[in-house]
Amino acid sequence: MKKQEIHNKNLSKPRYHMADNISGWGFIGVAVAVFVIFTLYPVISAVITSFQEYKPFGSEFVGFENYITALGNDLFWKSIKNTLVYTVVVIPLSLILSFSIAIMIVPFTKSVQSVFKGIYYLPGIASGVAISVVWLWLYDASPNGIFNRVLALFGATSQNWLSSSKTAMLSLIIMALLSSHGANIIIYIAALHGIDNTYYEAAEMDGAKFFQKIRYIVLPMCRPTTLFLLVTGVIGSFQVFMNAYMMTGGGPDNNTTMIGLLIFNNAFTYGKYGLACAQAILLAIVIAALTTLQFKLMGEDIEY
Repeated sequence: MKKQEIHNKNLSKPRYHMADNISGWGFIGVAVAVFVIFTLYPVISAVITSFQEYKPFGSEFVGFENYITALGNDLFWKSIKNTLVYTVVVIPLSLILSFSIAIMIVPFTKSVQSVFKGIYYLPGIASGVAISVVWLWLYDASPNGIFNRVLALFGATSQNWLSSSKTAMLSLIIMALLSSHGANIIIYIAALHGIDNTYYEAAEMDGAKFFQKIRYIVLPMCRPTTLFLLVTGVIGSFQVFMNAYMMTGGGPDNNTTMIGLLIFNNAFTYGKYGLACAQAILLAIVIAALTTLQFKLMGEDIEY
């Protein structure tokens, strides 16, 4: 009897063949190879280069000199400040806009929702250079510029949007807020569809109004989604490069020099690869600290 039970157990166990193992490792190996070549190796190389004075042949080890130079550079701190101002303004307003648009789209039928999703997501697949060219046309400093024409309708004088220290950063912020929220909107719509209708029915029985439902049902239920979009938004905002590079080049007077643009200039304009890598490592530390802080403040009572 016991032998029969053992025999049955052996039959019930899944059988693995060597061919299955080889094919499995083959699929995994491709992903691992891509990760090692295009992610892990560049990160390790950047860390090593940050301790060197890079030269094409025979880099010289300089210890923490690049880090000391970066931390003692006023432009580095100004770029951090510019990036922080940009992030503090753009990310919260972007989430509010995305959430509000998602709330307005949800009541429509699925086919209509799909149309709106496509419309809002379309700028996200366009080239960043192409979008920047369009915005350069909108911000044209001449009286024929679109925004200056709008100001003329109200009797206001034309503005030199991208070349004035008063309006350059504001111009980049407006561009970021109006360019694309498609991904955020789609994610918020998915989160809203995941809320059980029984919550709304119970709230209606208690006489809850629209904004009360938003406050006491939608916002708490969408909190994990908001945390995810906040974290990814801050990470993306601290790495912003294309807008500043194409629109202002960091000017005027470095008032729109973001940390990503500063790293790019040090590496590919001035050839200071060691300093650029040190600044990139410091940026990674800042992003990691901010991400940890966000999870600490918002993610303690969220179940994952």
